[in-house]
Amino acid sequence: MFWRTCPSIEPCLPRLAKEPPAGSGWIHEIKHDGFRIMARRDGSRVRLISRNGHDLTYRFPRVAAAIAALPMRSCLIDGEAIVCDGSGLAVFQFVRNYRRGNAATLCAFDLIEINGQDLRRQPIEDRKHVLKELLRSANPGIAYNRHFDVDGGIVFHHACKLGCEGIVSKRLGSPYTSGRVNDWLKIKNPAAPAVKREAEEDWNSKRKTRK
Repeated sequence: MFWRTCPSIEPCLPRLAKEPPAGSGWIHEIKHDGFRIMARRDGSRVRLISRNGHDLTYRFPRVAAAIAALPMRSCLIDGEAIVCDGSGLAVFQFVRNYRRGNAATLCAFDLIEINGQDLRRQPIEDRKHVLKELLRSANPGIAYNRHFDVDGGIVFHHACKLGCEGIVSKRLGSPYTSGRVNDWLKIKNPAAPAVKREAEEDWNSKRKTRK
């Protein structure tokens, strides 16, 4: 069984890039500002694990319920838990707020396992196709994070215009590999709150080191 051979899987992490990759060998997704989540279901049990390995199931009950209702015995879904404002933009302060946890949605962008079948060696486009079909009639609390196969610069432009964190570009044909990889590239919107927050955290960290 999958869970016996792979009791825990670290997420695939994108490398930073200054601009979207050129060419037709890539797909592009909007990067939402939230909590990275590995959603694991084994029978009736659902767990939502953060990138750092913390169990956040209690924080996002609507997400857990939506995964429990999916038509399969087991799965491992990679995604981002977000809470949006009235305009539909993910707001990090909202997802951090315990009182807003029941309003969270998991933007699912990869499927690692389903019904005991390990999909990590399958091309990303195949994994995403199975995930999209699985979520076609899903309950509120989980949604397919749409991808685009047009020029990455166009997707990035619209992501910045909407105020999103940026985009993640993923190489067609690539497997799912834990850790930092070159097949996933993150291009940040310099005006996004997430980028400003990271810059402030980095500055504060350096200031503490100098003291």
